[in-house]
Amino acid sequence: MEALPKALEVDEKSPESKDLLPSQTASSLCISSRSESVWTEAPRSNWEIYRKPIVIMSVGGAILLFGVAITCLAYTLTLGDMSLKVLKMTGPAFLSLGLMMMVCGLVWVPIIKKKQKQRQKSMFFQSIRSFFLNR
Repeated sequence: MEALPKALEVDEKSPESKDLLPSQTASSLCISSRSESVWTEAPRSNWEIYRKPIVIMSVGGAILLFGVAITCLAYTLTLGDMSLKVLKMTGPAFLSLGLMMMVCGLVWVPIIKKKQKQRQKSMFFQSIRSFFLNR
């Protein structure tokens, strides 16, 4: 690490030390994969592209199945009055939450496909434009 000027050397225990030390910017510390993908044109695999929708659909399916199991238990078992009320309330809640997550994942896939096509078209038109402008 580079040496700090004498004016910036402050005791680490003082509260002002955090204010006086030079800040590390996002360009030096927090380089996200999203900002790197803007600068590097490396092709991404299908798993990298569709990972989030697949995870959302999988979690939604698991929650949906959990809701189905709870709802079936609520209507088939003979339980106490209080536990029966709880099962009858939470079962449909998990059903709807799981269904909502599955639908979100299913809708996300065509959106990603459309973005991929638009990105390919824009890269194509940029290459054509640069070809004609650089002559």
